[in-house]
Amino acid sequence: MQEFWETSFLKNGEMWGFEPAESAIVAADIFIENGINDILIPGIGYGRNAEIFFKNGLKVAGIEISETAINLAKTHFGDTLKIYHGSVTDMPFDNHVYAGIFCYGLLYLLDSEEREKFLKDCWQQLEPGGIMIFSVISKNSPNYGLGKNVGKDRFELFEGAKIFFYGEESVRQEFGEYGITNITEIDEPVKNMPNKPPFKFLLVICRR
Repeated sequence: MQEFWETSFLKNGEMWGFEPAESAIVAADIFIENGINDILIPGIGYGRNAEIFFKNGLKVAGIEISETAINLAKTHFGDTLKIYHGSVTDMPFDNHVYAGIFCYGLLYLLDSEEREKFLKDCWQQLEPGGIMIFSVISKNSPNYGLGKNVGKDRFELFEGAKIFFYGEESVRQEFGEYGITNITEIDEPVKNMPNKPPFKFLLVICRR
């Protein structure tokens, strides 16, 4: 997977633009409404979803496997953004517990064992009363079923990108022990490609 992401960033640079995902906008509002300031973003990429947290005065740390993406983030944030270089499958990278965790995408790129470990690791780094928010692609998304079928609800859309598509049943199965408070479907437009139909994501909100 590291080779896939490095190739993507080298080819496309800031491949999704710098406007935050709709999920990040909603997550920032939830964190602010609940007085949550100390946020971990696994899979932070080059920081497009961190910007809205910074603008609202939230403290942010990230985890990112792509060194190319980390270097891009540094051009925007300098040393104000702490990013741990490594895979989320190797969490934890510190002993800190966070008030909030936000993860956009990413989870659906992992296999079932990796997803299980990743969710457990995030939960263990979430302080009591903390909120974690995951945004995962929905089976209602227009790209569901495209590419090569490599498992139940899992498709290789292109080489190196095996994506697991979620429904409410699979969300409840994987997040069931992690204090789900809400599951909401959300449109995620590709903001730097306005003519492309939006993807459908599920926003999963959990409270410890």
